[in-house]
Amino acid sequence: MWVIGMVVALLTTAFLIVKLHPEIWKSLLEERNLTLIAIGMSLTALIVLLAIGGAASSWTGFRGKTVWDLLQLLIVPLALAVIGFLFTAQQDQRQQKIENQRAEAERELAEQRAQDEALQAYLDQMSTLILNRNLLESDRDDPLYTLAQARTATVMRRLDAARNRSVVRFLSDSGLDGTLLSGIVLEGAELRGVDLSGANLYKADLDKVILREAILQQVDLSGARITQEKLDQARSLTGATMPNGQMYEDWLKSKDREENGKN
Repeated sequence: MWVIGMVVALLTTAFLIVKLHPEIWKSLLEERNLTLIAIGMSLTALIVLLAIGGAASSWTGFRGKTVWDLLQLLIVPLALAVIGFLFTAQQDQRQQKIENQRAEAERELAEQRAQDEALQAYLDQMSTLILNRNLLESDRDDPLYTLAQARTATVMRRLDAARNRSVVRFLSDSGLDGTLLSGIVLEGAELRGVDLSGANLYKADLDKVILREAILQQVDLSGARITQEKLDQARSLTGATMPNGQMYEDWLKSKDREENGKN
């Protein structure tokens, strides 16, 4: 039985060590922690079996040894197993963190690339509509106008604030910001810090648009769907027409009068 136990322990230990070798069995790399524990247990069992089986033999060196003496023999392999386990766990954690950071960076890069492509495609499409389809001469009932507005709304809901600045600048430079944004639905669009000065947002749906620090000077917001909280987040509303049709300055005075009346 002693011989059989020794053989089994040796074979198990050898097999587990082989499993740790990347070139031999790469698919088991994720199980290194469990493997190290198993190696420690196998080495412990090996020493115990050696001690028990060879206690009566002089050649083993275990004759006359107490249980405490035998237990002391286990300290080194157990300590090595624990150290190996902790080191491996630390290495795995560090490697996982590096892989997560790399994956996050790749996702961000892919998203930036996709947004750049979407912006460029929009600019190309709109340029074609302006140059080849006379978009600037179309009226609101023209299907061409509807197509251009739909494309604008779609791309602005997808892009971040920096690229939406490019969209607004393009519309302004091409003379479309005074008409194309009128009545547009921009639910969820990121317009943080975007300069919308002079834009026609008549009856536009801005309820869920992010307008923090946006510049809304001389913007026509009459009939627009927008909350007071959104307006308060804007950087400037000088000269803007408010949703109720009042000029911003008149609206501000009436608001102050109401607050003073309550006090």
